[in-house]
Amino acid sequence: MSHEKLIKFTSMFLSFMFYAGIVVLIGLPFLLKLAGDYYDSDITKQFWPMLFVVGASGICGLTIVYQLRRMMKTVRDQNCFVTENVSSLQLMGKVSLVISVLFILKIFFLPTLATFVIILTFFIAGIFSHVLSCVFQEAVRFKEENDLTI
Repeated sequence: MSHEKLIKFTSMFLSFMFYAGIVVLIGLPFLLKLAGDYYDSDITKQFWPMLFVVGASGICGLTIVYQLRRMMKTVRDQNCFVTENVSSLQLMGKVSLVISVLFILKIFFLPTLATFVIILTFFIAGIFSHVLSCVFQEAVRFKEENDLTI
């Protein structure tokens, strides 16, 4: 797959994820009820706490995907090292850590193995995003210095 095709595919996939995520978030109360009826009755017993954790996490997830879509625009424009991407990475790091905290709360009313995996995954993603934002910040600084010397 060529570089341009990969960028286009990724952009389209992120757009699909964003709009599908909105649909899932809107239907979340119904989907949780369905999961409680057919998968695990504990979900029904803990409906409101689950709706809070999964709903808030869904909003955070949509925020991450939205920021990735913004960053992909800079990739398409061949101008990646800009302060907007630093801000996007910082925001993605923060909301990833919020997702970890939300699922730590979930441990107290419906602990599962998946909960622990989600906590660890988003904790690592949050730290990684913050580190990457520092790298991008240095790249932006270097690019700006380089642009001034030419």
